[in-house]
Amino acid sequence: MELPTEPAQKGSAAKPRPPLVREVLLVAGLFLVYKLGRQLATGHTAEAFANAHRVWDAERFLHLPGEGSLQSALLHGDTLVHLANTYYATVHFPATAAFLVWLYLRRPGHYVWARRVLAAITAAALVVHLTFPLAPPRMLAATGLVDTGQVYGPTVYGASPETDSLSNQFAAMPSLHFGWALMVAIGLIAATRSRWRWLWLLHPLVTLLVIAGTANHYWLDALVAGALLGIALAVLRPPRRTAADTGGPAARERELEQEQERDRKQPQAQGSGGGSGGGSAAGTPQPPELVGAGR
Repeated sequence: MELPTEPAQKGSAAKPRPPLVREVLLVAGLFLVYKLGRQLATGHTAEAFANAHRVWDAERFLHLPGEGSLQSALLHGDTLVHLANTYYATVHFPATAAFLVWLYLRRPGHYVWARRVLAAITAAALVVHLTFPLAPPRMLAATGLVDTGQVYGPTVYGASPETDSLSNQFAAMPSLHFGWALMVAIGLIAATRSRWRWLWLLHPLVTLLVIAGTANHYWLDALVAGALLGIALAVLRPPRRTAADTGGPAARERELEQEQERDRKQPQAQGSGGGSGGGSAAGTPQPPELVGAGR
């Protein structure tokens, strides 16, 4: 009696899941290093505002759309701008954390890849923060933009950079809000096969509109973040995706049936190949050769 056996898993789901405690400590350690590194970039007020004028002038030279027109649309109603501020303040970290947790539980191979990419772009962003301090457009009088967080709330920043001990307000470029959001979308698209998976791109799109409309970032901040992410993705390739990993129960059942069919055909092929060279059916007893016959 032949019993069905489940084939060994393949693809990213078959990769061993990294130890949970090690991953929690690793991610927490990377985050603390980043936060401490950002604090090292504080205190460069004059340089940050000089760079802000350069970035603003560069955007006008490149004929990029003005952030003011986008903010004007948000300011048509208090509800819309409040929602934008809330999105900026509350979605960034939880969405990225949920993304990593889901990958860790369901796609371990993609989790390792995504964690490495996020660490790479965050480290690159820290280097830019240290070498190019930049005041956000909400602080630059030449932009004519409103600090929507301070006026309408909620906000994650202090009233002034000098009194803000929790964050570095001169770390506008690149925008990790956008860079992380774009990686979340790309990671979920790479790890799944649903026909609706492309809708994940709405997350970085909404994030882009929010960071520019609330005057927390310039367009160029998002462009630089996208460029850094592109470099990281070119170097760190995602694992191969299989139907069993991403196609749901139906795809896994099909792969199981195909594996069982291959197991059944393999002994048959071996049996027919063993009897073809002797001119008689496999397993048929042959008469003993007579000593001296034919001589």
